[in-house]
Amino acid sequence: MANNIALAKTFVPMLDEVYKTAALTAVLDGSPELVQQGANANELVIPMLEMQGLGNYDRNTGYAAGDVTLTNETVKCNFDRGRMFSVDRMDDAETAGIAFGQLAGEFIRTKVAPELDAFRFASYCAKEGVGEAEETLENGAAVIAALRKAVNAMDEAEVPAEERYLFITPTLHGMIEDMDGDASRQVLARFAGVALVPHTRFYTAIKQKSGRTGETEGGYEKDTGAADINFMVIHKGAVIQFEKHVAPKIIDPDQNPDADAWKFGYRNVGIADVYQNKTAGVYVSHKAVG
Repeated sequence: MANNIALAKTFVPMLDEVYKTAALTAVLDGSPELVQQGANANELVIPMLEMQGLGNYDRNTGYAAGDVTLTNETVKCNFDRGRMFSVDRMDDAETAGIAFGQLAGEFIRTKVAPELDAFRFASYCAKEGVGEAEETLENGAAVIAALRKAVNAMDEAEVPAEERYLFITPTLHGMIEDMDGDASRQVLARFAGVALVPHTRFYTAIKQKSGRTGETEGGYEKDTGAADINFMVIHKGAVIQFEKHVAPKIIDPDQNPDADAWKFGYRNVGIADVYQNKTAGVYVSHKAVG
């Protein structure tokens, strides 16, 4: 058993590192200290704070009475996905452990991270009340104008300027960089970070495949009626993004009752949503459906 534990400690930190490198939306993850376990296994409890505004001060009666309400809102996880793989002991031995090691790392990098990003972007797009513009951006000037429109909308809604992140396709970002002058530097300087998102992760809606009969390949695809996203501006404080349960599972051949093979299982349970009173903190520019 000691060897099994040592093996798990070797692989699990590697998986965490790969996820943080490959998942572009990881920068939006909320602090785990802000959430509590819900009554049910798929629930999280998140604190919500509301208070009243200023009132007139009276020299005789003093301050106008005010209320502060701290409530705990229960939200349900909307992402629960997993897979189990097997690698024959001899296949792994003959490749000096490369088969199993590559399987774990490549699965997180090429399958888990892209789907997490795609799911989160699509979930934020689906929230009623977020900023939205349907537009085709043909050149750098059009992209800059669209970004200024997004920034202005957030400024007018008093969204904090800090921790605004821009997610944009490499093509549109390249158009900005190709422009002369300071316009591109000025508009990009308004964001805490800029992430280049491949178009295969950037849809207003996705379909997640079951991985079972008829959809054995699993993964996701652009959903019917969805549009390609140009860019999204997201204020970190506007989104509910937590990983409640991330469980890489490693079973060595000696503990596998079904085959003389290594087994690698992975499950991820989490949530991607937008706070109801902070929808102004998300803005999406997308093409027409088609």
